[in-house]
Amino acid sequence: MFTGIITDIGIVERIEHSAKDAQLAISTGYDVSQIAIGASVACSGACLTVTEKKKNLLVFDASYETLEKTAIAAWEKGTRVNLEKSMKAGDEFGGHIVTGHVDGVGKIISRETAGESADFVISFPTELKKFIAAKGSVVLNGTSLTVNDITDNELRITIIPHTLQNTTFGTAKPGDMVNIEVDILARYVARMLEVK
Repeated sequence: MFTGIITDIGIVERIEHSAKDAQLAISTGYDVSQIAIGASVACSGACLTVTEKKKNLLVFDASYETLEKTAIAAWEKGTRVNLEKSMKAGDEFGGHIVTGHVDGVGKIISRETAGESADFVISFPTELKKFIAAKGSVVLNGTSLTVNDITDNELRITIIPHTLQNTTFGTAKPGDMVNIEVDILARYVARMLEVK
């Protein structure tokens, strides 16, 4: 379980693809001695399991399912990654309930300056529309954000200076792929309405 509050920006130092899977080594500012093998870390929104660690590196395996359903397949050496360690009982709940299960991949359509902040328009798979609402929560690349408004397959968000400085959105540009996780409550409400 995560909150969508990014606490570090990692860098992909190595990515090795096998027949269907991949192994990633991501450098981090975290004290890796405090992170257990088997721990969950949200990597730009995708919950991955630590399989190895050394000095300032965390190593993760990404299955074929993860590569097919997330933007990780497009990562390469040097890609910047939003990181969040899993939440501990008693931690401050600063964002919203985030599972680290990516629902789809979107694309940044535009970025415009809005004072010190930045407005982003992001496309998303049409099947996610029923889970996204204006003024509701959405997770983009692991970051808990508020939707300004929505059309058939695009949403608009405004990112404040603090978030620009402390996430990969500071350098994000049109054409970049974005992992999307819809609000878990919206997902279950929609499912309840479907079941007769």
